[in-house]
Amino acid sequence: MAESRKSSDQERVTPLRARRPVTAEGARRFINRELSWLAFNTRVLEEASNSAYPLLERLNFLAISAVNLNEFYMVRVAGLKGQVRAGITEVSADGLSPARQLDAVRDEGARLMARQNACWRQLAQELAEADIFVYTKPGLRAIDRDRFKQKFMDDVFPVLTPIAVDPEQPFPFIPNLGLSLILRLERPGEEAPLTTLLIVPPQLDRFMRLPGPGSRFIPMEAAISLFAELVFPGCRILASGCFRVLRDSELEIEEEAEDLVRTFETALKRRRRGSIIRLSHDIDMPGELRDVVMMGIGVEPADVVAIDGLLGLADTREIVRYGDPNLRLSSLQPRYSDAVTKAGGDMFAAIRGGDILVHHPYESFENVIDFVRQAASDADVVAIKQTLYRTSDDSPIVAALIEAARAGKSVTAVVELKARFHEEANIRWARDLERAGAQVLHGFIDKKTHAKVNLVVRQEAAGLVSYVHYGTGNYHPETARVYTDLSLFSCDPALCRDAARIFNLMTGDANPQAMEKISFSPDTLAPTLIEKIDAEAENARAGKPAAIWAKLNSLVDPEIIDALYAASRAGVEIDLIVRGICCLRPGLPGLSETVRVKSVVGRFLEHARIVCFANGHVLPSREALVYISSADWMPRNLYQRIETLIPIENAEIHSRILDGIMAGNLRDEARSWRLDGDGRYQRVTDGHGFCAHDHFMAPPPAHDGKSGEPTLDISKGVSKT
Repeated sequence: MAESRKSSDQERVTPLRARRPVTAEGARRFINRELSWLAFNTRVLEEASNSAYPLLERLNFLAISAVNLNEFYMVRVAGLKGQVRAGITEVSADGLSPARQLDAVRDEGARLMARQNACWRQLAQELAEADIFVYTKPGLRAIDRDRFKQKFMDDVFPVLTPIAVDPEQPFPFIPNLGLSLILRLERPGEEAPLTTLLIVPPQLDRFMRLPGPGSRFIPMEAAISLFAELVFPGCRILASGCFRVLRDSELEIEEEAEDLVRTFETALKRRRRGSIIRLSHDIDMPGELRDVVMMGIGVEPADVVAIDGLLGLADTREIVRYGDPNLRLSSLQPRYSDAVTKAGGDMFAAIRGGDILVHHPYESFENVIDFVRQAASDADVVAIKQTLYRTSDDSPIVAALIEAARAGKSVTAVVELKARFHEEANIRWARDLERAGAQVLHGFIDKKTHAKVNLVVRQEAAGLVSYVHYGTGNYHPETARVYTDLSLFSCDPALCRDAARIFNLMTGDANPQAMEKISFSPDTLAPTLIEKIDAEAENARAGKPAAIWAKLNSLVDPEIIDALYAASRAGVEIDLIVRGICCLRPGLPGLSETVRVKSVVGRFLEHARIVCFANGHVLPSREALVYISSADWMPRNLYQRIETLIPIENAEIHSRILDGIMAGNLRDEARSWRLDGDGRYQRVTDGHGFCAHDHFMAPPPAHDGKSGEPTLDISKGVSKT
C-alpha cells in the first residue's frame, strides 16, 4: 500500500510519461503551475470588486473563487503534501521541488484567503445598503430573536447532536467541508468544565432566512450560538469557536481492480475520510480550543489558518440564489440554430444540409439534447454511441439514451468514472443505463476518457448513414448555460469513421492504425500540434507569413511550450488566450518576444479549445488551418487521456471560428488581462471597451440569414503578420 500511495501522489502532479530533464534555467522559462493557478483564481476574485456587475453577481464571483480554492487544496495541495510525505524530490519544469512548491502555495493561498475575506467584508456592507442583511454575530433585536426561536427549534434543533470531547474517547470524525463548533461549558454543580462539539449536518442550509420582511440571513453557526442555551440547558458557555476542515479528495484506484464500479464506490468512501489538508477556524477561537481540535484531527501547524471573517465563503452562493433577482444580470436567452430551425427542427435533415456549428451558451444546448432525443425516438436509427464525462443530476441526454436502449436500439455509453467530484453521479447513471439494456463501458483505468463524441448510425435509402457530434465541453445542460463551448455536427463520412475508430479504442482497446482527419490523445494529438507549430516556424524562416492563434483553458506542457518558444525565435507571431494556468513566459527577449498571452475572465467561463495556424497566409485567412478540441495543452490531456482534435473544413464554420469567435476574444478589452514575462497579470482596461461576451450575446445581423457571429476587425486585438 505504501508504494501505491507514492505513485498516486506523484501522478497527481507529475505526468506518467517520462519528462524532459529540468535545466538550470527552468525558472526563467516556465511559470510554476500551482502559482499560475492561484493567479487565475485571484483574477476570478477581482471580478467580485468589478462595479460593472450587479451586486449579487459580484458575490457570486467571490463564491466561485472560494469553491475553486477549496478544490485546489483538496487535490493539488493534497498531491504536493503526499509527494513531500513520500520523500519525492523531483523538481517541476520551473525548478521547484514539491516541498518548495508547497511552501509557496501555502503562503500565496493564505494571502488569497485574506483577500477573499476582505472582499466579503466590503460586499457585506454593500449588501446591507441594498437591504440584504447578513448577521454574522448574534445581535438580533428581541422581537427578531423571538420570531426566529421557533424556526430554530423546528428546523435545526432536532438534527443537532452534541458530542462530548473526552480524553479517553476517540475524537469524533469531522467530515470534509464540515462546519463544526467547539464549546467549553460550565455545568451546574460541577467544577470541571465540559468540552463538546456540534457538527453541523451538511443537509442544513448554511444561511437561515429570518422570518419577517426583507432579505435577512444568519449563518448557521451564529444561529446555534444565539440559541446555545436551548441545546445545553442550564450551562454557561465559557468559550467557543467555529472551524472547518478540508480533506484529501483524490481517488486512488488499484490498477488490477476487476470490478471498476465497486472499486470506485469503495474509493469514494475512503475519500470522505481522507487526511486533513487544511483546518480553518475563526480568528476569535481561543488557543486552548484550537489546540484541542488540532490534536484531535492530527493536523500540522502549517496547515492551520485563522480566518478574520466568514468561514466557508463558498456557501454565500445561497445568498445569491435567494437574493433580489434585480441585483443579478438578466438571464441569457440562447438562440436556436438557424440551420435546424429551417429544417423544421429535424436535426438529421439539417446536418445533411451541411456541417453545423453551435456556439454555447449564446446558441442553445437544446440542439445537442435534440440530437440525442431524436436519435432515441427515430425508428430508422439503429445505433447510438456516446461518451459521458460530466452531466447533470437529471440529465436529459442520459434519459434519451435509456429510452433508446429500451426501444431496442444498440446503445453504447462510455461513462468515465474518474470525472473528479462527479464519480457518484456517473456510477448511478451507469447502473441506470445498464438496467435499460445499454452497453456501458468505463474506458481505461490509467487514462480518463475526456473526449466529447456522440455517433448516431441511421438506416436510410442509400444504406447506413452516420452522424456525429464533436464537442469542446461536457454533455451538461446546466454548465452549458455559463461555459463557452463549441458543438460541431457533421455527417462527413471520414469524421464519422474516425468517431467509430475512437469508440473502438475506448471500448475494445482497438488502437487504430490511422485516422483520416482527426488527431487523438494519447497517440497523435501532441505530435500533430508540434508538427503544425514547427511548420509555422519553417514558414517564418522562409519569409512567409507565420502566425498561431490559440484559445485554451490551460497551457502547461513543457514540450508544447518549448515548441512555441522555438517558433517565436523563428519569427512566428503568436497570440494565446489562456483563461487559467499558463506556464509560458511571454515577451522575453531572445525567447518569446513575439508571444502575447491574455486571459478573459467574465460573465461566462471560457472553455472552448481552438487553435489556428496561418499556413503561409496572413491571419485571418481562408487558407488557415483551424481546429477545435476537447484537450487543453497539459501533460494529462496530451498523454493520460482520450481526447480529440478536429479539423474545421467547412468554409462558413471556418470563418465563424476564425473571423468571429477568435477575433472577438482577441479584441476583447473589458474582461481581459495581459500576462507579462514575470508571471504578473494586468487588466487591459478598467472594465470598459469592447466586450466579447456582450458582442456574442447580441443577435447577429438579420440581413445575412446565417447563424453565428459577424466578422470582426481584429486590428485592435492582435498584431497581424
